[in-house]
Amino acid sequence: MSDTKKLFLFATIQPKPEHFEEAKAALDRIVPPTLEEVGCHVFSAFESKTSDHTLNLFECFEDEDALDLHYAQDYTKEVFKQYEDWLRAPVEVVKMSATSPVSWQQFHE
Repeated sequence: MSDTKKLFLFATIQPKPEHFEEAKAALDRIVPPTLEEVGCHVFSAFESKTSDHTLNLFECFEDEDALDLHYAQDYTKEVFKQYEDWLRAPVEVVKMSATSPVSWQQFHE
């Protein structure tokens, strides 16, 4: 059992319809390198099933320091810069932190 606190994020991204495919491709490109970052346990991008032209991200990082490391990566900064022109609404992010006996490995089973 672990009592390590993890940081969970759920982001809702609403690109303009004409930029939806570009926005999705940009996220798809940063998933593999993000998953290799120290402190990143889960980083998953997917299309919303409830809202057209909406993308969602589910992320789990070890802590705020690991998330800050993610934000400091050139590939993350590049996507954020592109999204300035592509978005039809600000990105909504819900942050949660939890202590649980469930390990991050169980997400991958």
